[in-house]
This record gives sequence, structure tokens and C-alpha cells, in this order.
Amino acid sequence: MVDKTHGEVSRRNFIAGVGAVALAGAAAGESLKSSETKSAKPKKRAPIAKIRMGVVGGNFGAGFQWHLDPDCKVTAVCDIRDEALGRLAKTYGCANTFKTFREMLQHPELDAVGVFTPAPLHVWMAIEAMKAGKHVISAVPAGMSADELEELLDCVKSTGMTYMMAETSYYHPEIIACREKAQAGEFGTIFYSEAEYHHEGLKALMYDDRGLPTWRHGFPPMHYPTHCTGMIVPVTGERLTAVSAIGWGDDHEILRTNTYGNPFWNTTAFFRTARGHSARVAVYWHVAAGGTERASFYGDRMSYSAARPEGSPNSLVTIAKDGKTTLDTNGYPEGDVHIDPDKTPDYFDRLPEPMRVQTGHHNSHTFLTHEFVRAVIEDRPPSVDVYEAIAYTMPGIVAHQSAIQNGRTIRIRDYGVAPEREKAAKNKA
Repeated sequence: MVDKTHGEVSRRNFIAGVGAVALAGAAAGESLKSSETKSAKPKKRAPIAKIRMGVVGGNFGAGFQWHLDPDCKVTAVCDIRDEALGRLAKTYGCANTFKTFREMLQHPELDAVGVFTPAPLHVWMAIEAMKAGKHVISAVPAGMSADELEELLDCVKSTGMTYMMAETSYYHPEIIACREKAQAGEFGTIFYSEAEYHHEGLKALMYDDRGLPTWRHGFPPMHYPTHCTGMIVPVTGERLTAVSAIGWGDDHEILRTNTYGNPFWNTTAFFRTARGHSARVAVYWHVAAGGTERASFYGDRMSYSAARPEGSPNSLVTIAKDGKTTLDTNGYPEGDVHIDPDKTPDYFDRLPEPMRVQTGHHNSHTFLTHEFVRAVIEDRPPSVDVYEAIAYTMPGIVAHQSAIQNGRTIRIRDYGVAPEREKAAKNKA
């Protein structure tokens, strides 16, 4: 079970702390309490031929390709800041601009909403949108606490709306390749995985241009785990079930004053998987290393190591099937292991022609955009649905709890998979 008594951050606590001004601005002066309107029971969806999309959050939100997807049109954009709102309007060619989120939700030509706002707003905005009958794609992380993630899951179940988390690492070309190799059995058994998200320099984003703390001010590294877990979980096909984590901080002013009560710049988490294998996740905000989002997967037949910032390439390692061995320079037997650079394709041929463009995060944005659009139109779970989003986000929340408690091993609750996927798996078996 998840221990909810340590390291959990509520929206109320966030508002009460030093991030209040910045967050209140992002929320456009709206209350962070969810609407008291009760969620209706899921209704049968009317077919949608072309998604009418609303986008809130004019920084990251302007980096997607809704306007290039032939089955989507942006009909509304929202941000409290004039410059960011103008950026959204220009990017998507949209004249319907809004300064408040609830006002945008009332726009009559709106099927879905992209939530690209500060992390503490993600669950609240997603729930408000789904209660208003809109499908949702949200930036990461899915939520800030176990309670928030459970609220999100309950809302998806009660409204029947589509929810997707925009986890970019899922669509890195290297991860697409590894997912497909794993599904084909090429790794054999993946007994160990590791993923790293190193991002020196984030201190610059912890204050706004007025010198006020932003939501990133002292944000716990393991509350932003999905660029790592979003590689490990889908490739291995396993949930992360227990964790022991160790954090490091240097008593910097930011680590002593943040409203999260977080004392760490960096946290390393060691996970047990559902089938008893191991995984390491390293999220570092302050480190003498090149920035990276990468993973390695070690199997008994094949292994894969993504490129490192110091210059090593994507590498594929295989063992000869004949089991032939040679002797190394010390006279020890050595298996016939081949290490070769892996030329990963861009997979652009899987996208509509207009969407075959270079984007951020290893060209993942177009894939996320198109997957959400198709999932809504086809009325099916998207690749990173609410169950997957929780499976990527919850392990980090629990890992931070472990680090706060000096590495105590804590179990991680498994919330299951989408009923449609569970049914398909049973039918296949």
C-alpha cells in the first residue's frame, strides 16, 4: 500500500506557500477546488469525425501539432498571460482566445482539451474538463499525490471520457524500437533496466521574471519520474511494485524554503518489478553531467543501451545463439558477444504526411498528438491512458517518500490496466 503520510503535496499546501502568487496567476484567479457538480454516469459517445481541440498553457502547449493533424482543429486557446496567449493563437491559427479556463470550457465547439499548465494544476484542470464533457491530454506528471491520482482515475471511470498523459519518452524512437523488440521476445528476459533524467540548470526556472518562486521551486525530483518510468514500464511490460530511494541535497536556500518540504536536488530509486526483476531510476536536478533522457535494458539474449551525453551511440548487444566461447587475455572463458551501433529509424512513416516534422523531445510530440486524436476518434484507450499514467507517476511519489525516510522500502500499489486491455489480454491467452 502507498504510505500517504510522508512527502505528499496537496494543492491547498501549495497555494499557502511561496508559490501562491505564481500559481494563482496560472489559474487565472480561479479557485482550485473542484466543481461541486456531480459527475454523470458515462454516456455512449457520439461519433467524432474531427476533433475540436482547446489548448491551455502557452509555453509547452504551443509545442504540439494539433493544427497539422488532418483529423483535428484547434478551436480555443487559453492563458492568463498576453504573450503566451498570443503565441498559442499564432501557432494554431485560432482566434478564440480565453483568459480563464472555465470560460474556455464553455466554448460550444470543443471536444477535447490539452492541459499544459504548471504541474500542481494538472489534476484539477483535467477533472474540470472531463466533468464538462471534454476529453483530456495532460502534460506530466499526471498528479502530485496518491490522492490526486485516485481522484483522476475515479473521474475517468465515472465520466467515461478519454484521458492521456503526454509522456514524451514513450515515443522516443529508441523506446519505440525497444518496446517492439521486447514484444517480439528478442531480449529474452529483461532482468534489469535503468533510466536517467539529468537536467542541470533548473534553478533558473525556479523563479519568474519578478523574482517570485514558480511551481518548480524545490520541486522533488521523484515527483517528475515519468521521463524514466515511461521508458521502463512499457518496455518491460511490468509494473514497479516496491522501492527504496536515496536523495541528496546540499542545504541550499531553495531546499530549505520550498513548500514541498523537499531537501533533495537528486534522487536515485531502486525498484522491484512485478515479476521480481530490478530497475534503477535516477532523476537529478544538480549534477556535473550532460543533460540526458536515456535508458538501458539488460536481457539474457539481448541488451540495449541508449546513447549517453558523452558521445557513446545507441548500442545493441547480442549473444551468439550457438553458445560459443573464447578465452580472454586472462584465460577466462568469454561468450561470443556482439556490440553494434543501433541505427534507430525515425518512424515518421507511421504519421500522416503533414505531421512528419522535427519536434521536441526526440521528435515525440507529433506521435503524442496523433495518438490522442486517433484514440478519441476510435473510442479506445490511448497508449498512455490513465492506468499507464498512474503506473509511471505513482512510483516516483512513493520513491520520494522512501528517500525522506532514509531509504525505507515501501510497496507501490498497482491500480491495474484499462478494462479493454485486460479483456484483450485474456482473449489472447
